[in-house]
Amino acid sequence: MEENKKKPLGFNIIKPDPTDGHKGFGKGALSLDNVSPVIIDVDAGDAVIDVGAMHARSVVEKGIKFLKTKEEVPNAKPYWLVWVTVDRKQEGPYYAGVTACEMTVDREIRRGYKSLPEHVNRMDKSLKRYIIVDHMDDKSKKILSDFLQNHNQDMWNNSAEELKKGLAVE
Repeated sequence: MEENKKKPLGFNIIKPDPTDGHKGFGKGALSLDNVSPVIIDVDAGDAVIDVGAMHARSVVEKGIKFLKTKEEVPNAKPYWLVWVTVDRKQEGPYYAGVTACEMTVDREIRRGYKSLPEHVNRMDKSLKRYIIVDHMDDKSKKILSDFLQNHNQDMWNNSAEELKKGLAVE
């Protein structure tokens, strides 16, 4: 990925309920305040939080025209966009929803593949506290697991066994 001179970002940590005190409008609505996009560069073996991905404007996505099938971009590099939702329980904050979406990019020809409906649906699933990582390759699971643990070991420890088992590499 391209070098960023800015200070590295952390996860969007739990903010107060925006509907707190309101009895009607917006009650029960999902808030994007607690979700963060993590981009995994499979070849480079690293992961970064890139809030630009919230609007399909991550460093990886900028300047790329996305096509409908992977076959149209045969020499593309593999990436994962992982939606990570953070929540708080009695023990403290934890990774509540983690869902991964495939993406490929060929910088040379400025083309890539991703399924926008899948990306939107997976973000929604993450907000609803789902863990969807079983379709990831082992290398990517390890990168994500290491990233989440290194970011905050306590949050990892407080997270559901489903996440830890889902990212375990045999």
